[in-house]
This record gives sequence, C-alpha cells and structure tokens, in this order.
Amino acid sequence: MSTLGPTELLYNSRNMVSSSSSEDRMGSALNRPSFLTRMAMRISRARWFSFLRRVFHYQNGSSSGSDLGSNPFNTKTWMMLEFVALMVQVTSATITLAISKSERPIWPMRIWIAGYDIGCVLNLLVLYGRYHQLYVTNHHGNAIGLSNMEHQGNNEETSSHRSSHLMDKCRSSLELFFAIWFVMGNVWAFDSHFGSFQQAPKLNMLCIILLSWNALCYSFPFILFLLLCCCVPMFSTFLGYNMNMGSSSRGASYDQISHLSSWRYQKVHTQLEHGNDSQSSERLTHEDPECCICLAKYKDKEEVRQLPCSHLFHQKCVDQWLRIISCCPLCKQELQR
Repeated sequence: MSTLGPTELLYNSRNMVSSSSSEDRMGSALNRPSFLTRMAMRISRARWFSFLRRVFHYQNGSSSGSDLGSNPFNTKTWMMLEFVALMVQVTSATITLAISKSERPIWPMRIWIAGYDIGCVLNLLVLYGRYHQLYVTNHHGNAIGLSNMEHQGNNEETSSHRSSHLMDKCRSSLELFFAIWFVMGNVWAFDSHFGSFQQAPKLNMLCIILLSWNALCYSFPFILFLLLCCCVPMFSTFLGYNMNMGSSSRGASYDQISHLSSWRYQKVHTQLEHGNDSQSSERLTHEDPECCICLAKYKDKEEVRQLPCSHLFHQKCVDQWLRIISCCPLCKQELQR
C-alpha cells in the first residue's frame, strides 16, 4: 500500500480543481447559444420586429382577440414617420418645380408632380386630423368632469363618430387618387415611344424617385408576408429557436439567464459544489431530486440551475423555458428585468 506525501496530495487536488473548472467552462461554452441564435433572440425581442408582427396581424384581420394591440398605424411613432415622409416629399416636389421652370417635357410631368404635391399636402391635413382626434380630443374628453360628461356625452360621441367617418372617407379618397396617379406616372415616365429624359432631367428624376417610393409602399404587405411567413419560419427551423414566441417580449434575455446560479448536481456533496451556504445546501438535499420540466431525476455531474424562488431544474430545460416565458414553471414568479 503506497502513501502520498503532502506535496503530492496538494498537486493532485490542484489538478482536480483545474479539471473541474475547465469542465465548467466547457459546459458553459457548450450551453451558450451560437452567434446566429443570439442574433435571432435580439431581433425577435426588438421593437421594430414586434411592430411588424402587429402590422401583419392587423392587416390580416386578426388584431381582435389577440394580445398584439389595436391599430399600429395610430401610434405616435408611426404618425411621426408619416409626417417626416410627407414633409420630405412636399419639400422635394416644391423645390424641383421651382428650379425646373426652363424644362420642357413631352408628357405633362410638371402637372403630375404638382398633383402629387397637392395630394401630399392633403395627406398632411388628414394626418393632423387623425392625431387631433386620437390624442387631443380623447385627452380633453378624459379631463372633463363627471357632471359635464353626463351633460355632453351623447353630443361628443356623435361628433367623434362623424369626424372619424369623415376621416376614413378622406383617407380612402386620397388612396384612390394616389393609385390612379401612380398608374399615370408610370405610363408617362416609362413610355419608350416618347422619351423625355433629355428635355426634362430634373422632373423625370423626381418622378422616378416618387414612383419607386410608392411602389415600395404598395409592395410592403407582400414583403411583410415573405418576411414573417417564409423567411422567419425557415430561419427559426434552422436555428431551433422560435422567433415568433420570442418576439412577444415574455422571454428572458441571455444576460438574465446567465446571471442565475448554476452548478453540477451531486447527491451527497451538494454543499461542496454549491458553496458555503449550509442552509441552501440542506434545503436542496431534502428536495425531490426530479426536474419538473422533463420529469427526469437528477444525475451526478448534471448541469442544474436554481431560480430566485429557490426551485431547481435542469439547466438545459429551464434555459429553453425562460427564453419563451420569463417565470418559474412551478410558482410562476417573474424574473427581475
């Protein structure tokens, strides 16, 4: 029987500690999602991706009875984007008409741009009416007292209904006007028999830019369909991560999950693996050694993770759960954001 000296024992213990730490690092590296998965998680939780999903559901008539909210085009952010886009078009059309007085196009391109400019100005007025109806009038109505509300309730409801109906008619009429004007502009700008680019380069260039912008706006529903119904499912299948579930903003981020405590499970030496906290190790020893997600018992040296509510699970099981819903599977306690 051979005995080891203190130096050899210290050397062996250091080797065991270094090997266990290297195994922990390898395990954490294997459990960490890949670059594409992390990128998909960030995209699925981005605000613009959630907004695109809201737009898609609203355009398909599924906004009622879902948790995606009401009309996304009535938000202040979207109205501000509409205002900026309309102001850019009005400014560019007005400046081009002012600096191209000497141009003589074959087709009446100046009339087309002037009509487009007038349509954008009318759209600005409709946009102001929508904003005033949604935010100014409703805010003023909420600030009125109960006695005045009883007095003027019916009149305000009737007037708001009439104004919203009139606003919808104006928007429909402008959309019809822009559709007809878009077809006329395409015929005049891309007619091969009467090429007028040489005689009026500024007017034709602005016309082509405006037609391209309108073509992009008209094809937006089709592009959104390709993105959410074709590209996203293929990408999710390839990565094994459901981007539509992650985009509901209910899942935990990678940083939140990585800050939760984890260690290798041991049936007897739980106190050595978890640390010097005797109360927590005693509590974990008396718990049922079974993961409630996969219903499998814990084995030696399996990666386990503990949530702030002190419930224990397999690390792989609970990480997949938290990426979808950021709460404990047992007590439903939310993680701190």
